[in-house]
Amino acid sequence: MEASSMEQSEAATPAGRGGRVWYRLRQSPLTLAGGAVILLVILLMLSAPWLAPYPPDAIDLGARLAAPSDAHRFGTDEVGRDLLSRVLYGSRQSVTAGLAVVLLAGVIGSLTGCFSGVVGGRVDSIIMRLMDIMLSVPSLVLTLALAAALGPSLFNAMLAIAVVRIPFYVRLARGQALSLRETGYVKAAATFGASRWHIVHWHVLRNSLPPLIVQGSLDIGGSILMAATLGFIGLGAQQPTAEWGAMVATGRNYLLDQWWYSAFPGAAILITATGFNLFGDGLRDLLDPRQQAR
Repeated sequence: MEASSMEQSEAATPAGRGGRVWYRLRQSPLTLAGGAVILLVILLMLSAPWLAPYPPDAIDLGARLAAPSDAHRFGTDEVGRDLLSRVLYGSRQSVTAGLAVVLLAGVIGSLTGCFSGVVGGRVDSIIMRLMDIMLSVPSLVLTLALAAALGPSLFNAMLAIAVVRIPFYVRLARGQALSLRETGYVKAAATFGASRWHIVHWHVLRNSLPPLIVQGSLDIGGSILMAATLGFIGLGAQQPTAEWGAMVATGRNYLLDQWWYSAFPGAAILITATGFNLFGDGLRDLLDPRQQAR
């Protein structure tokens, strides 16, 4: 019994928890691979001004549509801009868009869902009926409609995607709030006169974070793909902004002869989205109580 209590006390320390997390991460090579991809992408984003061999908007008509070479590792586009530089700078647009969408939708949706679950009654019914109406429309159709109504720009595309993703966080947070509001510490806080927003922020939201974090990590890859989709059809980033989806859209006009134009930004989208999805799947398993009990 003494040995068991010592093991439990070690597991309760930050070092013990950190060791356990690292041990479980090592058991999932795909999660480590996803984390490595994310780290590499972030490093490339931050280092783009130093790694890019040319300014992303520098035009050289004499080198237009040049094949990959020592001078231009990824080739050039229709006006001679270096594609390696534009892919590096494009990571700032595409990845930032995915992170911003998840942050905006996650914060608004989580707070709304927790508040709805704690308050209950007519307020809860109104909020959830509004979410049901939004969820009744296919996500892609609603995103396209909002982006078209707001106008073609990367910011408007991010806003449209975030609005469509909010109901998913509201439903998830509300489900957590409905179970947590029956716990003893939440009832005790209400008995001692704590405000509803205090209960939502201090007791409900903090204890609902694990599933919300997992949902957010899984949504980043999808948000990057959606932002690239809007850029591809002309509702996202506009020229001359370096953005992966817009680059693929322009490159399709030269796909038969200049394959590199679409191939490299398309590969960047694929690798980045896959990395976030792999890491999100691993994070879900890591934070799953059923997995932790094993």
